[in-house]
Amino acid sequence: MSNASQATPVREDRYPSRVAPTAQVTPRKDPVVHGKADDGPLSDHQLHFYEDNGHLTFDELLSDADISECLAELQRLRSDEALKDTDEAVIEPGSRELRSIFAVHQSSEVMRRLCHHPKVVAIARQLLGSDVYIHQSRINYKGGFRGKEFYWHSDFETWHVEDGVPAMRMVSCSISLTPNTPHNGPLMIIPGSHQRFVSCVGETPDNHYKKSLKSQEVGVPDDESLTQLVNDFGITAPTGLAGSVTFFECNIMHGSNSNITPLPRSNVFVVYNSVHNTPVDPFCGLAPRPNFIAERLDFTSAGLPGAR
Repeated sequence: MSNASQATPVREDRYPSRVAPTAQVTPRKDPVVHGKADDGPLSDHQLHFYEDNGHLTFDELLSDADISECLAELQRLRSDEALKDTDEAVIEPGSRELRSIFAVHQSSEVMRRLCHHPKVVAIARQLLGSDVYIHQSRINYKGGFRGKEFYWHSDFETWHVEDGVPAMRMVSCSISLTPNTPHNGPLMIIPGSHQRFVSCVGETPDNHYKKSLKSQEVGVPDDESLTQLVNDFGITAPTGLAGSVTFFECNIMHGSNSNITPLPRSNVFVVYNSVHNTPVDPFCGLAPRPNFIAERLDFTSAGLPGAR
């Protein structure tokens, strides 16, 4: 057998990023919606809206009982000083305030039930056209007065480069447990930006997640690309009362301002990935991020939320 026939085939990277000296904006190569109206609770109109805009918001998707139980759990976790010293906890830069807790569907029974909520999972399965698993879950605390901002970014860019997720077949879900107002640092989205992939500049450092979860500098869009996206699509900020839920496409450009109001904003953030889109080796060539940030287990025989 020749050496050529023994060579390992080159893996195609359809969304290269952090490899060129300048940013590039290229068209999306994957479908946005994989399911049909007959596959779940979303109507044709809602599926078309999501395809065009990359997000959907539902008011009061959760019951008052769901919200009360989750708020009590948020308070319990936030007051746990030992939790702040774990790998899963992210502390605000310059303070001991808790910013995020990862993998809450594994460490908290209350949060596990929320992440497996049948209404939420049914929408994720319909959008992705398959059974799903939880790629990532976390609580995001944005306290009043000093809750920090998070800069513009595409989640998929990071999940592709640092986790090895091959395709844009994922959906994020932000579950509001406190009111999201125009003033307390709500999620901001550039609707339609999910149809373009913005490559970023800068080599990925080793163990980048340890810094990026607090303040991301590598894997963020350049000013020119971001300006073009905003000029083309504008900015929207989904708001709502406690219990509202926003689904947004994995490649959509989004971020949030700081919260200088007295009104806290706490959300549970869940990422559902198709079982047909499980991660490969990270495209940056580094070791995978830990499982509590990016689930890499074999789900072929595991219990899946909402599996038939």
